[in-house]
Amino acid sequence: MPAQEVQQDTGCLVYAIVRPRAKGTLSVPGVDGAPLRLVAHGDVAAAVNDIALERPPGRRADLVAYSQAVDDLRSGGVVVPVRYGSVMPDDEAVLEEFLAPNEAYFAELLDQLEGRAQFNVRAGYRDNAGLAEIVTADPEVAELRQRTRDLPEDAAYADRVRLGELVAQHMDAKRESDAGILVASIAPFVAAHRVQIGSGLEGICDLNVLVDDDHRLAFEQQMEDLAEAVHERIALQLVGPIAPFDFVGEL
Repeated sequence: MPAQEVQQDTGCLVYAIVRPRAKGTLSVPGVDGAPLRLVAHGDVAAAVNDIALERPPGRRADLVAYSQAVDDLRSGGVVVPVRYGSVMPDDEAVLEEFLAPNEAYFAELLDQLEGRAQFNVRAGYRDNAGLAEIVTADPEVAELRQRTRDLPEDAAYADRVRLGELVAQHMDAKRESDAGILVASIAPFVAAHRVQIGSGLEGICDLNVLVDDDHRLAFEQQMEDLAEAVHERIALQLVGPIAPFDFVGEL
């Protein structure tokens, strides 16, 4: 009689790499409210829980629960987030296929991130300040804008195309310049940073920074001083501290 194939209904969702802890101390809820448990190997451990495999992909509620769980793990010490959606068959697979072959690498990451947290900075122009500065600085932009302001959208097509090209070019340069100034102002207070230039008439950049706990007060004070200095033209939004989601490579 042929063996029947057993269909697996659940998988093991991996949230993060942490240092091993005493059993019974992990009470962080994850996706579907199920508590996390640790699978340990040597000097590292993976925080996991079981989830149903038959579920709609990419649910916002699942992503929020995952992010909150990883942030909650920070209260117990250094944490290395694992990319959302990393599912393995069971604890044995987590141990043998994930932790054991990568123990040294994970341990090094934990050492590098010890005593550090991530902050996110979003910078944008207030009230189209960037566009207003471009119109003031470039007579051709000002003329084209005035010429096409009250015309129907299908009129003066060539002028509108030229205006759009000029504004886009100026905005690209302005965003790069202002993002560079922001990075230079923050760089002395952070251990690492990643910047993504924004788009449109408002976006300047999204800046992810890794801050040592010992430098956190100085960093936050610098952010307050910077926000005050640029508040008339630029709005700065600071989020953190959070787990270092953007500083763990391709994990």
